[in-house]
Amino acid sequence: MSKKLLFICMMIGMISCQEDQVYELPENATTLLTGDDTKTWKLARRSNNNVRMNMGPCFLNYRQSFSVDKTVEDNNGRNKDCGPSLAGTWEFKKGVKNELYLRINSPQIPELLSTDKEYKDFKILKLTKDTLEVVFRHNQYGNTSRLITDILVREDMDIGDRYFHH
Repeated sequence: MSKKLLFICMMIGMISCQEDQVYELPENATTLLTGDDTKTWKLARRSNNNVRMNMGPCFLNYRQSFSVDKTVEDNNGRNKDCGPSLAGTWEFKKGVKNELYLRINSPQIPELLSTDKEYKDFKILKLTKDTLEVVFRHNQYGNTSRLITDILVREDMDIGDRYFHH
């Protein structure tokens, strides 16, 4: 009996240690995000509360560009019926539990993202030369809070299965 109890305690300890692990930004995180000057990312996949979302024309055409001068902009306004473009600044931030965030600052954010703040924090799950994965809370229809996960890839990457519909 005591061996089983010890095994259960060890498993709980290992699981709780894994939950406490925080993603560490690579030393070259700025270069990974911006390239040498400006790097453009496209949306590869989006999940809403862990359910993969349909990828219609606005999602498929969406591009977000990060520059070394800390500016960021997207291309929504250049695509038919996709809403206005967002322009602002970006920075890396640490949360209260040392979790890493990509913060976008812009006076447009309150209107575009249904918030009262002029910034939006995107928790970084992964950042490599090819992939930027973030998760964030978003208030949708009727003020329902949803957890959105975006996987973005370099604009020039050819990936399959982007045009997804349930």
